[in-house]
Amino acid sequence: MNENSHDRPLTITANSRVVLERELNHAVELTREKAMSEGLRGILVTHEAPGRFTVALHDDVPFGLTREKQAW
Repeated sequence: MNENSHDRPLTITANSRVVLERELNHAVELTREKAMSEGLRGILVTHEAPGRFTVALHDDVPFGLTREKQAW
């Protein structure tokens, strides 16, 4: 994985709650692994629209924390 892909947010879009929860949990776990390897930033989960989320490392979130934000 190169440094550019390391910072790209993961986008989850789903029509059912079961799929959304499964995919969102998986995205958070992948991002947590990235956060642990760098030890600098926390995770921001952004609710972009109904059934659509992004998960990313974020400079404004302290390492070790996961924060949620609603963008719509």
